Amino acid sequence: MKLKRGKMLVDPPDCASSDIAFTLIIFFLVCAAVQPETGMPQMLPKTEAKTEKREQSQNIEVSITPTSIVLNGSPLQLPEFAQRIAAALKPKTREADRIVVVKSAPDTPYPTWVHVSQAIGQAGGILTLELESERTINVK
Repeated sequence: MKLKRGKMLVDPPDCASSDIAFTLIIFFLVCAAVQPETGMPQMLPKTEAKTEKREQSQNIEVSITPTSIVLNGSPLQLPEFAQRIAAALKPKTREADRIVVVKSAPDTPYPTWVHVSQAIGQAGGILTLELESERTINVK
């Protein structure tokens, strides 16, 4: 005697297809990343050291304190500073050589700072501020 079987349809759930696709993508990415790169090793030539060295410009340094203005290590008063900065910048023709690094003390009066920056600008200098930052270096 034969029993009649009913048809059973088994469909995978729809949410599983995205999981399967994601798993396959991960699988192929991992397999592709594991393959070693092959090729012919090459030795690239190094650049030759040039005997001719470019002239490095040394920037003019100005320090402003409440009591004095220091130009490259020599203390000056404001009228003398304007003449000395103009004389120091006159022979410099390149723009990179005309940079003046200004370092100011925190208690410097604002009018003094303005007069110094104006004197640098009138002499043709490019004003650059040097900002101090404290760093702590731990050595083990």
